[in-house]
Amino acid sequence: MKTRQRILGIDPGLRISGYGCIECEPGGLGAITLVEAGVFRLGTAMTARERADVELRQDLASERLSSSGAQSISSRLVELDRDFRHVLDRLRPDVVAVEALFAHYKHPATAIIMAHARGTLLLAIRQMGMELLEFKPTMVKKSVTGNGLARKEQVQRSVAGLLSLAAIPEPPDMADALAVAICASRRAVGAGVAGAMFPAG
Repeated sequence: MKTRQRILGIDPGLRISGYGCIECEPGGLGAITLVEAGVFRLGTAMTARERADVELRQDLASERLSSSGAQSISSRLVELDRDFRHVLDRLRPDVVAVEALFAHYKHPATAIIMAHARGTLLLAIRQMGMELLEFKPTMVKKSVTGNGLARKEQVQRSVAGLLSLAAIPEPPDMADALAVAICASRRAVGAGVAGAMFPAG
């Protein structure tokens, strides 16, 4: 009988998506151990300013993230889907936990671009028949630091401590993904999750 659960946490993004896989006792009891963590780096990097300045009409009409030669949205999503399915197939998690989308009201184009990436990830998880949970960013931060408004540096330090890591996880996307997995491990995974947006039915 299997006594430990494998949980894969995902911090989605179109340029960089972090993933972190842990193993723990059901319900988060006992020690949490790191299985693997990393990031998907996709296409041509853009700065936050470039993402914020993208015109929504141009994005949707031409499928381009910017006029500076950035890779098309569709090409980056194909790349993300391929790499993510490879990770799912290799790690075979019992549960996949994803950070919910944070709405950028000042920069709606950024939110829509992020939604493209999240939709790709969620579809792959469901098509592979895996249990899916989603958590709000504030819930993830509170779960690992005790503060729902914690800074990224605090999340990194807390994750390193909880997993007994010798160094702080870098880049922050990887630490965020591990934080999502830890949050899921503490929410009675497999029996319905209080506060999860989409617990498996």
